[in-house]
This record gives sequence, structure tokens and C-alpha cells, in this order.
Amino acid sequence: MAVPKKKTSKSKRDKRRATWRHKAAVEAQKAISLGKSILSGRSKFVYPTDEEEETEES
Repeated sequence: MAVPKKKTSKSKRDKRRATWRHKAAVEAQKAISLGKSILSGRSKFVYPTDEEEETEES
């Protein structure tokens, strides 16, 4: 069984977790922003519906 040779310091652990949480927060903010723009009608982004996909494939 593999065992780490030395204990990881709390600062390294906390730095990794902070980076991970920051990336998640940025992605969540992008999703919220996209949702707001779709609801307000200012966004040109549209999810394809099943009907649109069928007409494109035919």
C-alpha cells in the first residue's frame, strides 16, 4: 500500500482548496450571468431543443 513520505503542510492544503473553490465560484458566476441574460432576453445564446436538432439532421 502506498503511503506518503511526508505530511503535507496545512498551508499547501489550504492553497489547493482555495484554488479549487475559486474555480468553482468563477464557473458558478458565469452560469448565473448567462441565466440572467437569457431571462432578460439580451443573450443570443440558445440551447438547442429536440425539434431543432431533428430538423438539422434531416
